[in-house]
Amino acid sequence: MKKIIYLITVLSCFLIVISCNSDDGVEASQIDTSTPQLSELDVWLRDNFVKPYNIEIQYKWNENEVDLNRYLYPPTETNVKPLLEVVLAVWVDPYTQLGGKDFIKTISPRQFTLVGGFNFNPSGTITLGLAEAGTKITLFNVDQLDLSDLALTRRYFQTIQHEYAHILNQTKPFDPAYGEINPENYTAQWFNRSIAEARELGYITDYASSSESEDFAEMIATMLTTSKTEFDAIVNGITSTEAQGIIRQKEQMVVSYFNTEFGIDLYKLQEIVNQNTLDIIN
Repeated sequence: MKKIIYLITVLSCFLIVISCNSDDGVEASQIDTSTPQLSELDVWLRDNFVKPYNIEIQYKWNENEVDLNRYLYPPTETNVKPLLEVVLAVWVDPYTQLGGKDFIKTISPRQFTLVGGFNFNPSGTITLGLAEAGTKITLFNVDQLDLSDLALTRRYFQTIQHEYAHILNQTKPFDPAYGEINPENYTAQWFNRSIAEARELGYITDYASSSESEDFAEMIATMLTTSKTEFDAIVNGITSTEAQGIIRQKEQMVVSYFNTEFGIDLYKLQEIVNQNTLDIIN
């Protein structure tokens, strides 16, 4: 009798297993295992960013990648490739030329997230870009980029140079002595200063006067979005000789940082970035 009950139990379990594995008894998987359909743009991104540098480009809308408390939207798709061609020209190629083919592959964000519109702050300022933990850069205002306008193009790509400077600093910290040059005028209310006022205090931009880390990044970004002649004209145009001397001291510390930590001549990098930018605009 026990043997019969045992056989019935085994048979019942077997039938349950069959039932659970049938199409009628289980819901479809929530995981999409289908092969993604790549557009021409996706293929270009894979060949120019993913394969050579392990950098993902996020241009399609993903609510997990942006601040939902801001009015943000994805970029117009036709603007994505022109923007990223300039990213290659003014960021990837110059660093690769001077730092070696593995420089960007080794030290870079692993994701660029692109947003079409402006990122307005409650203070009235606009955030053009963000760097997060050295792994991600978010670029806003993609749809407003005008590659026929040199000043606008430089101002836009100053954001990339600035955010990448932060990533470099996370890899190789800069000398704390930099922040001791003129710390007395750093302020969270930097946006209440004009650029001219900030320069008379020894900061290359108004945002540079917000903190020592932003000061360092702004020095790099400003040098890499001007020619040396233009940068010298900015500094020489400052009325205060003391402020001029402060900025020149910071300039030399930034130049020394690039040379010591990465073996890169910042003036040469400045020259290459400037020429590549002019080539794009012309």
